[in-house]
Amino acid sequence: MLYWIRNLAAPVPQAAVGHLGWLRGALGAALAIALAAGLTAMLLGVSALPLPLPLLVAPLGASAVLVFCVPASPLAQPWPVIGGDLVSAAVGLAVGHAIGVPWLAASLALGIAIALMSLLRCLHPPGGACALLYALGAAGAEHWQWAWIGSIAANVAALTATGWLYNNMTGHPWPHVPVRVPPAPAPAYTRADIEAVLADWNEVLDVDIDDLDAFCQALLRKGRGG
Repeated sequence: MLYWIRNLAAPVPQAAVGHLGWLRGALGAALAIALAAGLTAMLLGVSALPLPLPLLVAPLGASAVLVFCVPASPLAQPWPVIGGDLVSAAVGLAVGHAIGVPWLAASLALGIAIALMSLLRCLHPPGGACALLYALGAAGAEHWQWAWIGSIAANVAALTATGWLYNNMTGHPWPHVPVRVPPAPAPAYTRADIEAVLADWNEVLDVDIDDLDAFCQALLRKGRGG
């Protein structure tokens, strides 16, 4: 219990401005959601109420947090955003129609979606929410049809385009490009050593191996006064 209490404030708090400030992420995410709603309305030809399909699908908010607040995360890159959300939504619809029992369809869809995202190298946490949402929608009283894929597809397209433009304009290349750091004199390790340590830990860290390598190299140079 003391461990958890001690680590409640472990993440470094972000300032409003400066390196990856929270204001930058907040503005980018708000812009992306607004553009996603506008693009989806245009593509769906919305002209009357009630709307035939939703303009925004809720898991897009979680995707926006990743894309604009932690753009270097492997889980926040374009392919995980696109593949993770769309593959999971399709799985949710397929399983929902096949099973027909909401709670069972939702649980199976989530498990299958995680497996597929892992195999396709597009693991994206909001994808789990997409699988859950679409399975419940397909198996529930509204019986969502495949046309509902149109909403999440338009949402993801707008989010990805905005993320690419906004992140690059604000100094954070996206897709993420690891920082290039000159190797430290007489390096004490190799990239293979990093991979071996991660394998020994049997953990998946939310950071690219090249970023870990660059960080360690920069740390060694600092320690040696480089």
